[in-house]
Amino acid sequence: MATETTKGPASYFPSIEKTYGRPIAVWQQIVLDRLPAKHMELVAMLKTQHGMGHGHANAIVAHVLATRKA
Repeated sequence: MATETTKGPASYFPSIEKTYGRPIAVWQQIVLDRLPAKHMELVAMLKTQHGMGHGHANAIVAHVLATRKA
């Protein structure tokens, strides 16, 4: 039986949880609580207020914004 590989922003989630010690749902809620805001404003907030790296911050923001549009 083949296992599906997670692609896109969600592929970062295990590393984000391990690195920053919080579940993805918490990070997603932090982003949702700051809406409406621009993508890069949200990325900057995660980086400056929470010490998150750019790639991880961008992955969370991209995923939250994409799922809101779906």
